[in-house]
Amino acid sequence: MPPIPSLLGARRALPDQPGAPARVARGAFDEALDDAELLAARASLAQGRRQATRALLRRTGDDWDRRGHRLTVLAGAPYAAARAQDWLRAEPDSPDAAALHALALVRRTLRGEESPDRARAACRAAAALAPADPTPWLGLLRLARRLGPERELLGVFARLCERHPEHHHAHHLLVARLAERPGAGRAESHEVYDLAERAAAEAPADSPLAVLPVVAYAERYRVLAATGRAPADPYGSGHWSGPRARRVLRAAFDWWLEWEHDEHPRRHTDLNHLAFAMSCADRRAEAAALFRRLGRHATRVPWAYPHREPWPAFRAARARALGVPPPPRRGSAPATRRRVLTEL
Repeated sequence: MPPIPSLLGARRALPDQPGAPARVARGAFDEALDDAELLAARASLAQGRRQATRALLRRTGDDWDRRGHRLTVLAGAPYAAARAQDWLRAEPDSPDAAALHALALVRRTLRGEESPDRARAACRAAAALAPADPTPWLGLLRLARRLGPERELLGVFARLCERHPEHHHAHHLLVARLAERPGAGRAESHEVYDLAERAAAEAPADSPLAVLPVVAYAERYRVLAATGRAPADPYGSGHWSGPRARRVLRAAFDWWLEWEHDEHPRRHTDLNHLAFAMSCADRRAEAAALFRRLGRHATRVPWAYPHREPWPAFRAARARALGVPPPPRRGSAPATRRRVLTEL
């Protein structure tokens, strides 16, 4: 297996540029979380009105993590591709319309409803309209993570990082794919752990990529459990009990205490990964603090790992950490592997 290329130190090469979180209410997930502006724009777009979406994306500007999050959520709606296509016909030079159209086709492709070639072409067209924007490359990365060879994934990741080296969603996608590489040697020796720790070390001190090593442990557990090399019960797996895992958890939790970014659009993804890891490691005090901070903002990933219903898994872990009985179970749809991967 070839070594991982040095991609994480990439810097901006262009002259002018800077799951899948979800909100839970009664067991239902909403990727928009508590972004009220995004919720309003999505509702307006559902009615065929795009002015709120146009204004939202204009205000978002070059906050690339937020732009990627908002466009990904908007693109996930079943009507998004049709609405974006209408917008693009009316404004063929609009980078926002092109990016929404591209990401909507990507989502349709991941659902098996669209041609990958058409989705890739739409992403490239959107990238040509806004060369500094990493968001069309995020669409290409999502396709490569699911459908392409590893060399395609690494190449797209490098191009994206030229535009935004600390892109949060992109790093999660990379880690999820590289966790699937075969491992050899000791349980805590795997390339994905090395890559995640290097990314965290090279990022600015206040970067949410500090939590990426914890994400790598969850993704590697997913692979090990799916292939029968780790117990299907994450609490009895011992996956988070080794010395490296303990160091990773301690460092990520300390970072959260000092640097938590209340404004980051994907912060609940990190908080859920931390709460999941602390729960599995039976570190109840830390887990309780994280659950109190999270409230009901659960995400499908990592609570669905390896093949669990995410909302009941989140609720049970929260009750265990807080020392209270879990509330009565309500109906929730099973989390299939295909659905979880689609959210990544």
